[in-house]
Amino acid sequence: MSIAHLDTRPSTLSTVTPLKRVEQITPAPHIRAVPEGTEARGFVLYVGIDEAKAAADGTDLGRIVEALKALAAEIAPSSSTYAAVALAPRGAGGRDVDVVRLALQDPAALAKHRQVPDADDRARDGVVVDLSRKRVLLDNETANLTYKEFELLQYLVLREGRTIERAELISALWSAGDDEVPNERTIDVHVRRLRSKLGDYEDIVRTVRGVGYRFDRHADVSVRHSSTPSPDLF
Repeated sequence: MSIAHLDTRPSTLSTVTPLKRVEQITPAPHIRAVPEGTEARGFVLYVGIDEAKAAADGTDLGRIVEALKALAAEIAPSSSTYAAVALAPRGAGGRDVDVVRLALQDPAALAKHRQVPDADDRARDGVVVDLSRKRVLLDNETANLTYKEFELLQYLVLREGRTIERAELISALWSAGDDEVPNERTIDVHVRRLRSKLGDYEDIVRTVRGVGYRFDRHADVSVRHSSTPSPDLF
């Protein structure tokens, strides 16, 4: 794994309109206590996103970098910035932000990475989508999904690699007799609630801009099927 540095001097990557000032950040940033006799001189913000995801969001890494620089300059004109792009082999797997932290030698990430768990611990880590028991485990903790949220995730999982349009999700998972049938806009709300419950693993449900949603299996995701094949499985 190697690192390519991105010069933050004025560049020709793209023209970026400065972002509006951020009035509130949720959740609040974690401020690390500094040892006595020292002072904080800045901070590091790790952004986990690859070029494909950026393109799906209608942007690219250069524009994101320039926009963040512009925001920092607007909030604190006396600040200076430097950006580094982390490179990894194609298909490396894992969460983008974790790959970035390791590539850029984040001490906390390196310490965690060096810990070698036993076989049982390795089996418990990550995401388990258990279709047979209708549950999702996040690092061995059961995610509190509603019946409809699990159905939504299951529909995407059984069609791994295929982008599902919002209209198809509605017609497959809701019927006219349901108390509330979402439209193509409110289906985004349902997906957002599902992602919030997936926590650190929310990126297994990928937004394909202008089309719909897709299940992305990473190295830390496993799917358990029932002994009887699902009629949805193809």
